[in-house]
Amino acid sequence: MTTDLAQLASDRYEIADALHRYAFGLDHGDADSLASALTDDCIFDFTPAGKKLQLEFPKVTGRQSILGALLPLIGPLDTSHTASNLQIEISDDSATLSAYVMSQHFMPREGPRRGTESALLMNRYDCDLVRDGEKWRFKRITIDNAWCEGDPEILNALATYRVLTSKPKPPK
Repeated sequence: MTTDLAQLASDRYEIADALHRYAFGLDHGDADSLASALTDDCIFDFTPAGKKLQLEFPKVTGRQSILGALLPLIGPLDTSHTASNLQIEISDDSATLSAYVMSQHFMPREGPRRGTESALLMNRYDCDLVRDGEKWRFKRITIDNAWCEGDPEILNALATYRVLTSKPKPPK
């Protein structure tokens, strides 16, 4: 059995790039970047992490549904995602990826100022990917929380804030 090392290196790079496009999309509220990392029928499952963090977030299926669920919630936050410890297994046109992703979240335009509410999450990602031409895309993303610092309720607080501020004001 011969292994094409150049193809293996290219695949590993493209799989890591899928994770980077995903993180960039979340950090910058960039729907195109986030969408480019997902299959049409991708499954996004934050329920293992949600249980530990006491956050209710349903399993979401489909690229458009994932964009609609994640971008309004995470996109406006001052947030950054950092990926490490990537473990990649490739079999033909499918792959698995395990990684740690640290995410730091602050309320919009508040950043890391003293006294600002924040949540620092270290999450374990367990993912399935498929080859789509030259690129790899997530077919399934399951997220479990390893630890948390701060208040993860900041994610729910933003959603609540949006609902309250988006109600039309009564006429004068």
